[in-house]
Amino acid sequence: MSTTLPSRPLDSATARTVVAPVVPSRSRLRPLGLDEVRITGGFWGERQAVNAAHTLSHILGRLESEGWLPNFDLAAAGTLPAGRRGREFSDSEVYKYLEAAAWEIGRHADADLECTFRAVVDRVGAAQEADGYLNTQFGRVGQQPRWSDLEWGHELYCLGHLFQAAVARERTRPGADDGLLVIARRAADLVCDVFGAEGIPSFCGHPEIEAALAELARVTGDERYAAQAALFVARRGHATLSDIEWGRRYFQDDVPVRDATALSGHAVRANYLAAGAVDVAVESGDDDLLASLRAQWTRTRGRRTYITGGQGSHHQDEAFGDDWELPSDRAYSETCAGIASVMFAWRLLLSEGDAAYADLIERTLFNVVATSPSADGRSFFYANTLHQRVPGVVPDPNATSPRASSSLRAPWFEVSCCPPNVARTLASLDAYVATADDRGIQIHQYAPAEIRTTLDDGRDVSLHVDTTYPSDGTVRITVDHAADEAWTLSLRVPEWARGAGVRVWSDGSVTETTAVDAGWAHVTRPFHAGDVVELDLPMAPRVVIPDPRIDAIRGCVAIERGPEVLALESVDLIAGDDVGEVVLDATVLPVEGDGRVWVQIADRTPTSGGWPFGNGSAAPDSESTRIALVPYHDWGNRGPSTMRVWMPTA
Repeated sequence: MSTTLPSRPLDSATARTVVAPVVPSRSRLRPLGLDEVRITGGFWGERQAVNAAHTLSHILGRLESEGWLPNFDLAAAGTLPAGRRGREFSDSEVYKYLEAAAWEIGRHADADLECTFRAVVDRVGAAQEADGYLNTQFGRVGQQPRWSDLEWGHELYCLGHLFQAAVARERTRPGADDGLLVIARRAADLVCDVFGAEGIPSFCGHPEIEAALAELARVTGDERYAAQAALFVARRGHATLSDIEWGRRYFQDDVPVRDATALSGHAVRANYLAAGAVDVAVESGDDDLLASLRAQWTRTRGRRTYITGGQGSHHQDEAFGDDWELPSDRAYSETCAGIASVMFAWRLLLSEGDAAYADLIERTLFNVVATSPSADGRSFFYANTLHQRVPGVVPDPNATSPRASSSLRAPWFEVSCCPPNVARTLASLDAYVATADDRGIQIHQYAPAEIRTTLDDGRDVSLHVDTTYPSDGTVRITVDHAADEAWTLSLRVPEWARGAGVRVWSDGSVTETTAVDAGWAHVTRPFHAGDVVELDLPMAPRVVIPDPRIDAIRGCVAIERGPEVLALESVDLIAGDDVGEVVLDATVLPVEGDGRVWVQIADRTPTSGGWPFGNGSAAPDSESTRIALVPYHDWGNRGPSTMRVWMPTA
C-alpha cells in the first residue's frame, strides 16, 4: 500500500465553497467541511460536546472577569490606557473565542450562542478606529505608537486571529449581518497599506497573520491579502527585527523561510509561519518553497518532536531544541505548538496526500490537544511535560496561574492562548476528518461520523462511520448512497498499525479480504447502498524504543496502544511510591485487562543522600508487580501525582 495518494494536478481544485478552516484554491485533496462531515459521538464527539457546553462559556467568563473583553469597551469610550488589563496580546484571545463560537454555531445552530457572538462582535467593532486600526494596547495618547514594537507588540498577530474569526463566520454563515467580516477587511486593508511593497519593510515578531491573510484572500477573493502574506513570508529571515538574548532564531528571522532545514526558535511561531508559508507556496505555485517546507517538516518530525507529537523542549524561550534534544522532564510541548503543528501538517496533507501528515496529526490530537483540557472543560494544561517529578498543587478555581508550566490543569493563565486555541480546534475538528478528489473520498481521522459530499465529477456520495476507536480498532464504513460507477474509498492505515486488514461486505457477504500496510488502503468498486468496508487496526499495546541519539531517554521504553501514548502515574502505585523509584520489567510484555494496559514494574531504591554517582548496581531490588498505565491524555485528572511516559528498564 502506498503512503501517498495518487498524483493530482495542483490546479484542478473545484471552486465550490467549503465550510472549513483551510480551503486552498489549488490542492491535491479537497477538505470536506462542517456541512459535509459531522462527528456524531465517540472520543472526539464527547470532547466537542464538553467544549460546546462548558469550555466556550468558561472562556467568555474569564475574558470578562480578567478585563480582556472590557478593554474593547474602554477603547470605544476613549478612556484607554487607564483601566486596561492583560498582556499586549490579550485581544487575540477574544478573537479566538469568536472563531471557536463561529465554528460551533456552524456545527449546531444555537440561538443563545448566536446572540452572544453578535454582542461580542459589537463590542469589538465599537473599538475600531476610522482607518481600520484595531488594538487596545497601542496607538492612543499615553500608549506606544502603532507598529512601534514589532518584535513584541503582537499587533499583527492579534489581527491575524481577527481575520481567522471572520473567515470562520463567513464560511459558516455567509453574508451574516453582524459586521465581523467588514471589521476584518477594514483592518486587513490598513495592513496592506502600511506594510505593502512601498510600506514598512518588516513583519510581526509572532507569525500568525500570514496564514490568516491567505485564508481571508480565499474567502473574499481579494488578492491583495494573499500578496501581503507572501511579502511577510519573504521578508522574514534577513535580520530585520532587533536581536534578543535568544537570538533572532526565536522570531524565525535568522534564516529565510525557503533556506531553513528544520523548524527552530519559538515552537508556536515556527509552526504558524510554516503553515502560512505553505499557503503562500500553494497559492503562488512556488514548488521550491513547498519542497523546502516539506523537508523541514520531515526533519522536525523525525528529530525534534516528542512521542506525544508535542514540540518545544526549551522552557525559557518556548522553543525547539537541536536535533535529538528531547528531555522528558523538560518537555515544554506547549498546547498551542501542538495545534500549530496540526495546522502545518494539514496544509501539507491537502497539498500532497501523504498519510504521514495525518499520522502526526492523529498523534498530536490524541496526546497534546486532548491532554490539555480537563474532563469538565474548565481547566487546561498550557505545557505538556512527559515526566512530572513533583506532585502537582491543586489550583484555586478562581485564580489565574502566573506560570504556563502549571503542575496541574489550571482554569486560566496570565497568558491564556491555549484555552481558546483548544476551543477553536475542537469546534472545527469535523473538517479534519475527510477529504475528496476526483477519484473518491479519503478518511484521515477515525470517529463516528456522517459524511455527505459531491465528488468532483458531480456524483453524490453519503456514508457513515461506526467505531469506538481508539477503544477498539474496528472502523466500519457503511455506504448510504452512491452512484453506480466505480469510485475509490481510501482509508489511512497508521504507521504503527502493523497487521491491519480490510474487509468489504456486499449484500451481507464478505467479497474481499485484504491485508494492508501502513499508508493508504484503497477500495475501488461501484459501491451500492448498504455496502460496508471494515478496517481492522491492531490495538495490542506495544513497546516503543527511542532512537539512541536521544540521550535523555536512552535505556528507557514507552508503551503505546493505538494512537494513544500511555503513562505511569503515581496514583496507581502503592501509597508513598513515586514513579521515579520504579523500573519496568522489560522481560514481560504489556497486556490488556479490565479495560486497561498492565505492565510489570519493580522498585529501585534511590540514593540515600550524599554523592549521587557511584559504581553500584542499577538492578531493581524487589520482585516485579503488575501495575496499570493510564492514557497520557487522562493523566492529572485524579489529583496531584507524579507521572512519566518513558520508563527505565534498569
